[in-house]
Amino acid sequence: MLTLPLAFAACVASALPGHDSRRMSHDRPNPAARQSHASRVASHGAADSTYQALFQSGQTFADFVAGATARKAQWEGNYALKVAPDALVARANAAGTGWKLLVVTVPGCSDSVNSVPYLASFLDHVPGIEMRLVNSTTGRSVMEAHRTPDGRAATPTIVLLDAQFNERGCWIERPAPLIEFMRNGGSFEGKMAWYDRDRGATSLEEIVAMVEAAAAGGRTCGAP
Repeated sequence: MLTLPLAFAACVASALPGHDSRRMSHDRPNPAARQSHASRVASHGAADSTYQALFQSGQTFADFVAGATARKAQWEGNYALKVAPDALVARANAAGTGWKLLVVTVPGCSDSVNSVPYLASFLDHVPGIEMRLVNSTTGRSVMEAHRTPDGRAATPTIVLLDAQFNERGCWIERPAPLIEFMRNGGSFEGKMAWYDRDRGATSLEEIVAMVEAAAAGGRTCGAP
């Protein structure tokens, strides 16, 4: 694992499956290339055929965890906490059916393991939302089209799809309060402590709000 200042710890596109790489936040891609790629995705109706193929090739959460090569105990442990507040479950179910979450992730990502397992256990109570996981190699183009506020392609990248596999929203890497914490110089240890306190609550709230916005005809993608 690369050893860079912990304040910049992130799960990035260059990470191999099972590897939590760290990259300086000022090491950014070419903005013009990012815009070009995003425009190509948008010009094809949110790349619905590509999204359909990716989603259908993805793993269920159970299969992903069964094959995890890193942080397996943490993936299993966070899922076992079964975070599913009744009010939030009711909101998600009220958003309708046919929704799909395409998740680009790798087992070793510290952000993924602190959001995706909570999401998986939450969705056990929400039959109208289906989730599939793909790795960062398979989902690289998705990450590159949905970058973090500081310009990185990162895991997890979560794309909301409708019943026709059209993109309707996205959620990238970590919750907004934690993005702000890291933007202001927060440490890796501080990030992990925040996750331990939050136990997926903020990520779930933001993802459900994204689905609600899509159900109402809107779209949210990324942090404010």
